[in-house]
Amino acid sequence: MRFFIELSYNGKDFFGWQIQKGLKTIEESIEYCLSKILHNPINLIGAGRTDKGVHAKQMFAHFDYSYNIEYNLIIKRLNIFLPNSIKVINIFPVKNNIHARFNAIKRTYKYYITYDKNPFKENFYWHCFYLLDIEKMNIVSKKLLLYKDFSSFCKKNVKNNNHKINNNCHIYRAFWKKEKNYFYFTIESNRFLRSMVRSIVGTMIDVGRGKITINNFIKIIKSKNFNHHSQIAPSYGLFLTNITYPEDIFL
Repeated sequence: MRFFIELSYNGKDFFGWQIQKGLKTIEESIEYCLSKILHNPINLIGAGRTDKGVHAKQMFAHFDYSYNIEYNLIIKRLNIFLPNSIKVINIFPVKNNIHARFNAIKRTYKYYITYDKNPFKENFYWHCFYLLDIEKMNIVSKKLLLYKDFSSFCKKNVKNNNHKINNNCHIYRAFWKKEKNYFYFTIESNRFLRSMVRSIVGTMIDVGRGKITINNFIKIIKSKNFNHHSQIAPSYGLFLTNITYPEDIFL
């Protein structure tokens, strides 16, 4: 049987989602605890791979297990044994051909920025020193919806067997919103490339502070060259907030 696990995590103390030898990751932590509780080796497949320090308010992964599960009991045990920075929200059965990564329709990220220095929020907001023009940043946000190839914002742009890796994404929404003492960027797409959101945010900040123009931003997109983008925003301000699946994944 195939099961989905829904969770959230504070990525501050982890080297990202994906298992890496000798490093503390979210995937490794959950696999270890789940395997111990179910008395069976468990291979967890995530809906995506968040980078070191990135957080998730909603993340999904799937695993296979041959027996029925007492969901509430397993969730309770996992939350006891997992680090406090990881919370399991739900476990539920899905159809055997459903894949946490490939069957996801949309993913939404938010990036948080503040002007106020706050030691209690330093791991969740980028403390920005620049006075930003949010109106200009929203103009370039809308420009993102006009393009598909985001090679300029992909950290690893290589060729595999003489074929260029697909860096096309369909962005559905992208906008900045200001609150009382902070503001945030929301972006929704069918998929994201490595460091894509942080690269976009960093480049938009340069638009907002007047370092580059709106036309410069468009030229960066069209160049399809990662070396042309601006700074990469710090990881701790980035949250994976939502993943959408078709309604027919459930048993």
